[in-house]
Amino acid sequence: MTITQLEYILAVEKHRHFRKAAEECHVSQPTLSMQIQKLEETLGFMVFDRSKNPVKPTVEGEKFIRQSRVVLREFKKLKDITLDPEAGLAGEFRLGVIPTLAPYLVPLFLTKFAEINPNVELILEEKTTEEIVSMLDKDELDAAILVTPLHNNSIVERVLFYEPFYGFVAKDHDLYRKNQLDSEDLAKDGLWLLQEGHCFRGQVLNLCGRAATGNGHHRFESGSLETLKNLVSKDSGYTLVPHLDMLDITGPRKKMIRPFKSPVPTREVSIVYGRNFYKEKIIDALEEIILKSIPKELNSFKNKEIEVVPIK
Repeated sequence: MTITQLEYILAVEKHRHFRKAAEECHVSQPTLSMQIQKLEETLGFMVFDRSKNPVKPTVEGEKFIRQSRVVLREFKKLKDITLDPEAGLAGEFRLGVIPTLAPYLVPLFLTKFAEINPNVELILEEKTTEEIVSMLDKDELDAAILVTPLHNNSIVERVLFYEPFYGFVAKDHDLYRKNQLDSEDLAKDGLWLLQEGHCFRGQVLNLCGRAATGNGHHRFESGSLETLKNLVSKDSGYTLVPHLDMLDITGPRKKMIRPFKSPVPTREVSIVYGRNFYKEKIIDALEEIILKSIPKELNSFKNKEIEVVPIK
């Protein structure tokens, strides 16, 4: 049994496909298949049921895969111990970011982080919260930046900042006449929503009330905040946007932004990782650079001035 064989096993479990697993491992499919078959002969049982499409782990295979993740995690720790401490932070680091944060937050810190930590290969993956939690559990991500609290005992959360919400309102909507919004004003027709799977959607529904789920005569749910803003600009209704997105709004559309009265609805943005995580020095470096890179006003809110909106 070798570390390489365990890596092949986890790649097949991830993709449920031998060819895709071989591509990820940068080997030919026959090589990967042969190594897995050798391992199965050593174990005395089949790890994968190849009669299924896509391939599926057997009952014994599920147990073996779970333990393989533990073994590979500990092996990576051993590799890190052998690194020269004077060389600084180094190695591959996979970071997940949710779609409503990635376009606005990542450009603020990515270049600075790379300049300060040239030996860290930071691999970014834009995923929904549900996908990120699953990938953290399978050690497919090292950490993630998303909205909390998750109420998941297997995940450690480090709060980075609190990000307020704003209304983005069409000129023909009743809310446009208000200088400041109150959450009680929002349970009306005309709300454009992100599609299912985005935590920001859940927060908007919690804030606005579940009665507000369409735009009068039609309904459209998008995976992009930019699409929602374009709908409001060219059509009607309103949507909600977080602070970092709001900063990107320019020109005449700035007149469509409406802040909230205190306590301001906000989302809690955190960097999260599994409890068995061992690359905390990279987390420390990321946290420091992010906090230095974000707009200063995000660090200035007091608890009495904000209301953290739950995800669900």
